[in-house]
Amino acid sequence: MECESLPPLSRFAISGGTHGNEWAGVYIFRELQKHKAREADSVSITTVLSNPRAVEACRRYIDTDLNRCFTEDLLSSPITDSSTYEMRRAQELNAQLGPKGSEEAVDLLCDLHNTTSNMGLCIIFNSTDWLILHIYKYLQSKITSVPVRAIQIDEPCSQAFSLDSLGKHGFSIEMGPQPNGVLRADIFNTMKNAVDLTIEWLQQFNSGTTFEGGEVETYTTEKKMDYPRDPTTNEITAAIHPQLQDNDFKLLRPGDPIFLSFSGETVRHEGEELYPFFVNECAYYEKGTAFSLGRKITRTVPSISLKKD
Repeated sequence: MECESLPPLSRFAISGGTHGNEWAGVYIFRELQKHKAREADSVSITTVLSNPRAVEACRRYIDTDLNRCFTEDLLSSPITDSSTYEMRRAQELNAQLGPKGSEEAVDLLCDLHNTTSNMGLCIIFNSTDWLILHIYKYLQSKITSVPVRAIQIDEPCSQAFSLDSLGKHGFSIEMGPQPNGVLRADIFNTMKNAVDLTIEWLQQFNSGTTFEGGEVETYTTEKKMDYPRDPTTNEITAAIHPQLQDNDFKLLRPGDPIFLSFSGETVRHEGEELYPFFVNECAYYEKGTAFSLGRKITRTVPSISLKKD
């Protein structure tokens, strides 16, 4: 593959608190705020507390999930008296960090999240972006304390609903397990290290370093699995099976146990071999998702370098 040339990445935005009870990003934001208007050589860094009212209340959101409010249709919809707090906040963030899809948008946006699932450190990004895959490759080479993986979501930019889609390039860091409203030192330190390493990578790229290509493994989402439910009340009738619990990204084969009913019966996986993740994520109960299932694919990434004038 030919080497890809990209323009300088001079504006980097880091956001935390998109979900107000995911505290690692909140406290990383506060640490970075102590060095306001921080300049890292060739990189100008902006820090954002995405959902301050939810952070103050220690809730995922106030009215609606902020991290589902960034499609182009929602961002262009008029604000009225009935608009939710998060919809208003999404448009404020779009004005600050975007506008989405424009030349004025920040060059790179990293949104910081926690999960109650045993995901390790996971990069989540939309569509094939060589730059994000190179940052992922760099983090994998530097962080050895936890597994570093990537999930690719294939959606047109206009339909991408997450905050990180406001940047020209963007990704989320999802790290767990960490309970909501709790800060774990190991999670905080590893996530902060990932942020620092991303800044380091940007400095090297802007200074003219060529990053060699190679192969990386990523995961794609194939489907989402709901809990077994009572057909009359719609209440769940089973919990995640102990053999699946905390085994995110461990290959799930036909016949493997996935749920244990409250009456003691085991529900087993049917269909093809796939990889589970976001297993028993607390925030997804309301979304009807017990876990996601995806494929592991190998991608060949081209070398990238700074575009010469």
